[in-house]
Amino acid sequence: MKKPIVIAAAILSSSSAQSFAQNSVTLYGVLDDSIQYAHNAGGKSNQIAMVSGQLSGSRWGLKGVEDLGGGLQAVFRLENGFDPNTGKLGQGGRMFGRQAYVGLSKDTFGTVTLGRQYDALFDLVFPAQGNYFLEYFAAPGDVDIGDGTVRQNNAIKWASPDWSGFRVNLTYSLGNVAGAVGSGQSYSGAMSYTTSSWVVAAGYIHIDNGNPTISTRGATSSDSIFESPVNSAYSTAKAIDITRVAANYTVGPVTFGGYYSFSEYLADAASTFSGSERYNNGSIFALWQVSPPFQLELGYDYMKSAGDSSATYHTINLAADCSLSKRTDIYGIASYGHAAGQNGLGPAQAVISDTAVAPGNASQELLIVGIRHRF
Repeated sequence: MKKPIVIAAAILSSSSAQSFAQNSVTLYGVLDDSIQYAHNAGGKSNQIAMVSGQLSGSRWGLKGVEDLGGGLQAVFRLENGFDPNTGKLGQGGRMFGRQAYVGLSKDTFGTVTLGRQYDALFDLVFPAQGNYFLEYFAAPGDVDIGDGTVRQNNAIKWASPDWSGFRVNLTYSLGNVAGAVGSGQSYSGAMSYTTSSWVVAAGYIHIDNGNPTISTRGATSSDSIFESPVNSAYSTAKAIDITRVAANYTVGPVTFGGYYSFSEYLADAASTFSGSERYNNGSIFALWQVSPPFQLELGYDYMKSAGDSSATYHTINLAADCSLSKRTDIYGIASYGHAAGQNGLGPAQAVISDTAVAPGNASQELLIVGIRHRF
């Protein structure tokens, strides 16, 4: 009598293990905190502050997959951003401000998801950029959203399968404005090709900033990109068009590459500026894997604005990271930025990447030491 019972138990155990493998929910997160020294901050000479998210935004999240049969899966992700120094929610106080989506996935057609998501350029172009590895190797003020500070609400995304290294992503975000389908909408597309040594990618995003005759200017499906003095004079733009291309090449322990972006902030009768404001940005970097736990990255970014106003920005960065384990690392960053010309509000200010520290000055230096833990 014991033999049938043992067999039945084995079958149930096998079925349960298979079900668990095909249907799962994972809790994950990142805690990233640092001490930052800034020379020239907020119009003052010096500032020492605790700052979270210098390499990775602090977060916790849930992601899951359910097998629906025939190779079809249901997928979801809920991701919360927060500041460990204050306990406050990030992304404007949203509960799941980093990401919140649900969708379907299959190897043959890719993945379709609905919800609050990143644009297509973040998915495919960002991994070829220098700031993908460490940080602060992107445009001043993140005017080309090259550092992933912006997400889209009401987004529909298609991510293709991997076709021998070639991938395509498309997104469309509804404005949700009655009587004006195009008001507040955003859409993006990107493609990338990856080999054992190369990553090459390109993409485009259009963000409508709201039709003021139907709703209000600034009512858009996209998060605001006007968070620094670099481009805050253009928050009344009718729309923003951004194109980015990037590439990197790895040979032995060294990866080098860069990216170029062209961003245009368009004006109409409801804008407080005329014509358009354009940003040409170029960034180059070299990453050296000195040893398995230790890496160094050096980068330079040059940006020139023209149109409504004109300014020139130079930024140089050096970053180091040392892994203490598979989940914990310590890092250091040194950055210098300089600006000249006019930013639309007055004299240009030197903003380093997407740091929230507005200098009130034509130059700025940052020194950062931090720790990051993943779970």
